[in-house]
Amino acid sequence: MAERGALWLLSLLCLTFLCTESAAAKHVDKGSAAQPFSPFWFTVEPQDTLAIRGNSAMLNCTTHSDAATPTRIEWKKDGTFMSLVSDERRHILPDGILFFNHVVHSKHNKPDEGTYQCVATIDSLGSISSRTARLAVAGMPRFASQPAPSTVRLGDSQVMACEVNSDLVPFTRWEKDRQPLELSTRLLLLPSGALVINNASEADAGLYRCLVENVGSSKTSDEAQLQVLPETEDERKPEFLVQPAAVIKVVGNSVLLPCVVSGFPAPNVRWMLGDKLLQESEGRLELLAGGSLQIFNLTEEDAGVYTCMADNSNATIEAQAQLTMQVPPQFIKRPANIYAHESMDIVFECEVSGSPAPTVKWVKNGDAVIPSDYFKIVKEHNLQVLGLVKSDEGFYQCLAENDAGNIQSSAQLVILDHDVSLPSFPPPSLTPNTTDHVTPGSGGVAGPAGPTPTAPRDVVASLVSTRFIKLTWRQPAEPHGDEITYSVFYSLEGTSRERVVNTSRPGEMQVTIQSLMPDTKYRFRVVAHNSNGPGESSAVLKVATQAEVQVPGPAPNLQVVSNTPTSVSLSWDKPLTGNGELLTYKLYYIDKTFGTEQDVDIDGQSYNMNGLKKNTEYSFRVVANNKHGPGVSTEDINVRTLSDVPSAPPQNLTLEVQNSKSIMLRWQPPPLSGQNGEITGYKIRYRKGSRRSEAAEITGGTQLSKLIDGLERGTEYSFRVSAVTVNGTGPATDWTATETFESDLDESRVPDQPSSLHVRPLINSIVVSWTPPENQDIVVRGYTIGYGIGSPHAQTIKVDYKQRYYTIENLDASSHYVITLKAFNNVGEGIPVYESAITRPQSDPTDPDVDLYELFPAPYTPVPDPSPMMPPVGVQSSVLSHDTIKVTWADNSLPKNQKITDNRFYTVRWKTNIPANTKVKMANTTSLNHMVTGLKPNTLYEFSVMVTKGRRTSTWSMTAQGTTFETIPSSSPKDVTVVSKENKPRTIIVNWQPPSEANGKITGYIIYYSTDVNAEVHDWVIEPVVGNRLTHQIQELTLDTTYYFKIQARNSKGMGPMSEAVNFRTPKTESSDKMANDQASNLPPKQGPSGNQDPQDPGTSVGKSGVGSNSENHIVVIIIIISVGAFTIIVVVVGAFLCTRRTTSHQKKKRAASKSANGSHKYKGNAKDLKPPDLWIHHERLELKPMDKSPDPNPVMTETPIPRTSQDITPADSGLENNPHLQQRRNSYRESVRNTPSTEPLPPAAASSQASCPSEIMADPEGSYHGSSTTEEEPSYSSNLPPHRSAHPHAHAHPLKSFAVPAIPATSYPSYESPALPSTPLLAQSGPPTHPHVVKTASIGTLGRTRTPMVVIVPNAPDVPETSKMLEDVDSVLASLPPCPSPAPRSNPVPLPQNYEPDELTEEMAHLEGLMKDLNAITTAP
Repeated sequence: MAERGALWLLSLLCLTFLCTESAAAKHVDKGSAAQPFSPFWFTVEPQDTLAIRGNSAMLNCTTHSDAATPTRIEWKKDGTFMSLVSDERRHILPDGILFFNHVVHSKHNKPDEGTYQCVATIDSLGSISSRTARLAVAGMPRFASQPAPSTVRLGDSQVMACEVNSDLVPFTRWEKDRQPLELSTRLLLLPSGALVINNASEADAGLYRCLVENVGSSKTSDEAQLQVLPETEDERKPEFLVQPAAVIKVVGNSVLLPCVVSGFPAPNVRWMLGDKLLQESEGRLELLAGGSLQIFNLTEEDAGVYTCMADNSNATIEAQAQLTMQVPPQFIKRPANIYAHESMDIVFECEVSGSPAPTVKWVKNGDAVIPSDYFKIVKEHNLQVLGLVKSDEGFYQCLAENDAGNIQSSAQLVILDHDVSLPSFPPPSLTPNTTDHVTPGSGGVAGPAGPTPTAPRDVVASLVSTRFIKLTWRQPAEPHGDEITYSVFYSLEGTSRERVVNTSRPGEMQVTIQSLMPDTKYRFRVVAHNSNGPGESSAVLKVATQAEVQVPGPAPNLQVVSNTPTSVSLSWDKPLTGNGELLTYKLYYIDKTFGTEQDVDIDGQSYNMNGLKKNTEYSFRVVANNKHGPGVSTEDINVRTLSDVPSAPPQNLTLEVQNSKSIMLRWQPPPLSGQNGEITGYKIRYRKGSRRSEAAEITGGTQLSKLIDGLERGTEYSFRVSAVTVNGTGPATDWTATETFESDLDESRVPDQPSSLHVRPLINSIVVSWTPPENQDIVVRGYTIGYGIGSPHAQTIKVDYKQRYYTIENLDASSHYVITLKAFNNVGEGIPVYESAITRPQSDPTDPDVDLYELFPAPYTPVPDPSPMMPPVGVQSSVLSHDTIKVTWADNSLPKNQKITDNRFYTVRWKTNIPANTKVKMANTTSLNHMVTGLKPNTLYEFSVMVTKGRRTSTWSMTAQGTTFETIPSSSPKDVTVVSKENKPRTIIVNWQPPSEANGKITGYIIYYSTDVNAEVHDWVIEPVVGNRLTHQIQELTLDTTYYFKIQARNSKGMGPMSEAVNFRTPKTESSDKMANDQASNLPPKQGPSGNQDPQDPGTSVGKSGVGSNSENHIVVIIIIISVGAFTIIVVVVGAFLCTRRTTSHQKKKRAASKSANGSHKYKGNAKDLKPPDLWIHHERLELKPMDKSPDPNPVMTETPIPRTSQDITPADSGLENNPHLQQRRNSYRESVRNTPSTEPLPPAAASSQASCPSEIMADPEGSYHGSSTTEEEPSYSSNLPPHRSAHPHAHAHPLKSFAVPAIPATSYPSYESPALPSTPLLAQSGPPTHPHVVKTASIGTLGRTRTPMVVIVPNAPDVPETSKMLEDVDSVLASLPPCPSPAPRSNPVPLPQNYEPDELTEEMAHLEGLMKDLNAITTAP
């Protein structure tokens, strides 16, 4: 029994071992053997076919495959599968051929004509589609034109017309006298079907007809008689019977360009491709029937403009035609077979070439691939498949098509199981990202059996954005190993297609999933891997990305194609990130030569733009718009419109006779707007006398002169020139005539002595004029002028032979100069002529601008031959823009109507003196004006003009000046620096330099600062700077904080670009002294007798609480107010009294000071500062003329376009936040500093002491500031503060003040209030008035809106700094007190102090009234 048990146990062990070995072997086989690719392709594909109606036709289709399953062939017609089950006329043969028993075709029924495609399918593998083929059916023969009776002279050419459909030309033949006509090099069949007979002979006479055969039915044209006439030898100009026409051909084919010419003598026909003369070559180029060009085996280089030129002794004619070459698509890179696992990403590559550029589409198993979230077209033509699933297996085909043909190539995708390894060689189409997606541990050979990890724990989305999600998790509870890696599988909710992302290193437990869609729900799960393989999957985590509210992305695939010389076509795709329904597209385009961008709104995704300039480069970009606004712009696409023949002739053609047999022609190119392309050459035509026969010469594109030699002596020749581009020849200039010399000039000896020499001395120059030698048969190449003090050999100058006068400059005054003049040629210098002159003394008032032609009497100064021309006159410059000035002038040598009828031209030169070394620029024109462009903004230019006619030229005209307009600055401020202010760590100073290209007068700067350099512009705090200041302080910054600063300059035209951001970090802490100073500056000062009492905020005082302390504080404040108020009244009255005594009408004392709330900003007055008297005046004795005031209740002194907002002011500490009065004062101070004009301000008047309550001075809703009627003696100030801010005189230091005159009751005087005046009152009553009259105010005026006030002498108060300081202290106390109700209005002035006698005050008041009357008289004077 024990032996049997042992045997059973041994058998069981053996069986277990064998089973394990077998299983392992199977696993190894399964893992290492990948399914091989299946060969499957087309051996024969259908081709374009022309079928005959009623005849049979077939389209071939044959495949190759090693699969055991037979291939099934189906056919598509026009993209739809054909159902041929019950079709008796069409069926598929066993080898896949589509056979038509007989083709049906009629005018209204064309069932067989169309595009066909073969689809081959193997059920276990997939499907592939062939290229497409066109089946065309020959139409019914119809003659568009038929032969007509004609005559031809012996040796000439003739064309017998017979125009048929282009597809029937191969079936066309000719008969002569009912006998077939054999074609030859003399008898040619044209592409239209017409017959060309060249070099006609008597044997060519007869009856001709054309026939169309073998197209189902034959058709014969009418017969026509051709008569051959004898040649009369009368000259006949060349004449085209047939001209070449534009044609499109495919590479490899042949083309016939017809050119049939008639004339006597027989014209000579030449062909040119562009500017290159073509020569016949055997097998490539042949000239048939005397003129038509046959080209075989066409290549891309054969494309271009062909010109047929025919000439005989009478004339030359030419005709042009464009040959366009098309190249069928060709594969540069074909898609390759791919092995992959599920959830991977793959890319099929496909690169093609061709002309026109082929369009590419992808097909999977015979069905078109529609781009989606998982099937994407990348890198122009490649197909990317994301998150593979098993159903993605099959054949993928890249189909490329253009007008010349179409091709296809296929590749197979095989998806392996995860336990089957990918081949060791990397598939060529896998992207780098795909290699990261190979599942770890998926090797082909199974490792030793062992446990795999459990599911990862606590999978959470730690960061969720609009387009990415970051996942984190914890290690599995049982990892069963150390080297743990993870794979994250994710998919859109509702779909089964998963994608996978792997961690980059073992132990990493987080992954960021990129490229997600906004506001979309996704499913995530994580799988851990150890050395034994993948473990359990975690539970599915559902996460939704955040919604994205933004503008559309850029429109992809923007394409711009130039169609004609004046139009382009554009197309683009819908943005991949549309973010909502797209409303419109905006197309921006710009002419690169001028730089003004324009735009047009478009509803669709394509647009044809017309009306463009020829041969001009344009830049295009597209911006999509949705409900949120314009999106991201595409990149700029540059395209040049097609060239065309020139539309304007060359300019300024001049003829210069060189000798008896040659003439030199010079010209300038056509204007840029008329060139329409690159000028490849110039064609010169010339003729002798009035003969019509012409000769022609051709020059290169850059050659602007041509010497025509071999001419006859003493003969008149006419010339004209035309410009040539690749598209053809443009219009020619008018005929210009000149005559060759009867005999050549002699240059075998030196010239004779000049016939006259005259000099006119000036102070530092001498004007020399002369006439040429009397014997003009000797060549003169130029003149040599020598001059010097006492000797003519000190200096030598050579001038051109055309010149007749010269000004010798830089001479010494009152000096004796000897001048010599000699004519010279190539042999040497002739006999000199001498003259002497003494320059005028320095004090000589002689006008140097006297006309040179009036300097010499007629008998002694013969008119030079050729005489110099008069310079243009009346030169004017008209500024049109910031970079364009139009220069106009008149020419006194023209008729009164100023019409130019000869070949003269004008040269305009211009320059600017900034910088001093600027070069002079010039341009030529044939009109009396010229538009100078490309100038610098806000720059002064000088212009002058010169006229040239043949050999004759004028001097430069008088200059005209013009300053271009300003434009916005084109550069940012330079050298921006930020430094901390000494002892004030919360205050920084920003310094900068003006922009290098200000393009105008800088009127201000704007400083932007922020703690986030990447923040949007509208989130930065702004600090306007008025005028041309180059430094600015910014206060109350936060300690230990990094700030970023940018500066933007502005002028009258707008804002320039911002400077680069400059960062500055404020100090971490501030000294205790500084902190104490800051606290003191942030609280109302309470100066006690000792002067060092610490001020404290009532809301934050320590050690004092309860009602008692508050009451005690109030009592102290009231005592201080009463004491200071009484003292102030005494000081003011005494000061006014003393000042009046000391001031006379001939003395002036200018003293003004304005202090801000913290005493850090001061204005210094000048000699014209005015200080209103701080006294009241009886208003019934004074009439002040109301001056113009701004209708704006809040007049602004500068034109700062960016208003300040609440974000500009940052509280420094809690004391400032808890005290609204201090906050208002700080705001007022900043506002007043911002609006301070650059002119010297007027000093503010001293404050009255009668305001016992802060509420007595308040801001009304209209922006005017009112004082209570109880304080009529207090002066009123015109304020520039916003509403609801403290209007206390010390809270704002506005430079423009007005003062009010309180009223004394007087009912007998009428009211001076006039509703017709648009002025805004600067002082209003807070309560109902008790008098029928109105208190009048006198305003000094608003800066920039009224005339400058005249100087008025007013009494100056004594300088009492202690009083001013006390007034500031009282103001601070008043600002901290709670508001109190206003007392009842009073109609009487405040009683005078008792210290003075009423008689003394009455005398002083009378004196002041006299002064105010003088003031009134001055201000009302016109």
